[in-house]
Amino acid sequence: MKAIQPVSIWANGVNSQATQLLLSIINDNLQSFATLYYQLLTEDGTQLAQGNLTIDGEEYQTWGASSDVNNEAYVIAATKLALTLI
Repeated sequence: MKAIQPVSIWANGVNSQATQLLLSIINDNLQSFATLYYQLLTEDGTQLAQGNLTIDGEEYQTWGASSDVNNEAYVIAATKLALTLI
């Protein structure tokens, strides 16, 4: 889990602040693509949003060559989701 710059999300009739990004790999063919499950959470761990994103092509190769693939996965996901890691 990584801290993010707070983002307002409308969930369950209330405007709340997501402050955490949580990732899990749900599929990786170990060759050309991976699918990640993400959750945007409040400070106390309440889920405000969730979904899947794919890393493929050159992005997948760059991710695999990184010295810290876990951190790089968060950087890629934050970029795709227009979030800022802090």
